[in-house]
Amino acid sequence: MTAQTIDTDTVTTLVESACAAPSLHNAQPWEFRYVRNTGVLHLYADLARTLPRTDPEKRGLHLGCGAALFNLRVAAASAGLEPVVRLLPDPNDMNLLAEVQLSGTAHPDTALARLRPVIHCRHSSRFPYRDVEIPVAVRERIFGAARTEGAQLLFPSAWHVQEIVELVRDAEGREAHDPKLRSETVQWTRTEAVDPAEAADGVPAEAFGPRQRGTTAPVRDFTAGRPMPQRGWASFEKNPHIALLGTDHDRPADWLRAGQALQRVLLQATMDGLVASMTSQPLEWPETRWAARDPLSAMAHVQMVLRLGYGPEGHPSPRRPVAEVLDIV
Repeated sequence: MTAQTIDTDTVTTLVESACAAPSLHNAQPWEFRYVRNTGVLHLYADLARTLPRTDPEKRGLHLGCGAALFNLRVAAASAGLEPVVRLLPDPNDMNLLAEVQLSGTAHPDTALARLRPVIHCRHSSRFPYRDVEIPVAVRERIFGAARTEGAQLLFPSAWHVQEIVELVRDAEGREAHDPKLRSETVQWTRTEAVDPAEAADGVPAEAFGPRQRGTTAPVRDFTAGRPMPQRGWASFEKNPHIALLGTDHDRPADWLRAGQALQRVLLQATMDGLVASMTSQPLEWPETRWAARDPLSAMAHVQMVLRLGYGPEGHPSPRRPVAEVLDIV
């Protein structure tokens, strides 16, 4: 198979896999354009899906699009293709986040391809996890997943985990006093069940998880002060396994790399039987983002806070139809 002979069905399947990636508030801020005569798939930022108050620098947008890009690479390798990626290929068009040259190869990346079965199994789990250790071998595999994509992953010390929990609580307090930020959260989250056929984005009520008795785990509360009587309460793990994903630099290209690293970590964790949730809340405020750094590590810029462990699978969030995000020319 060569770039010129990739058919529409294959391209559609690749983009469908890409769109299973996580994104801030499940806004899915991506668009794709496939150019038949060049065999190049273009990834664009969808500026209609930005969160200007929550994500003013569009760092979260780049992370989400980077995660989608990684899923695309996995699906391409599984289809026997070699995806050659150029990040930010046009300095005059910063909305063009990546170009992916798709061509046939006799030696597809098997390390990528083996992750394909779990792309649609990965869902954020905001439920309580069991208070059990993550084996060293499993930790090493997820560390390696981040390193392969040019990022760092670390499990901070117990005292810094508590600091992260406090930073999440602090960020929630800041959000509670910011009407524009609360309004943005309300726009992208739903406190009541909605017919799946009518929802294509945002965080559904079923994915919120229960309220915490006490605050021991860094889990974002999407209610934004809205009543939700049907939502229960639960005790979460006392010793959560918190990981920080970070990079040496903090530019748009680094955010895209971090998004790819994040998705590789999440897929590897899913393969190893772990569930995960993410929160960027303490990273959305400059003061608390700096404090999220582990001072005992060399990590320069924290890009995401992950909670990993063993527990119930998360509820799937809705996805936009591929026809809405893919243009073939």
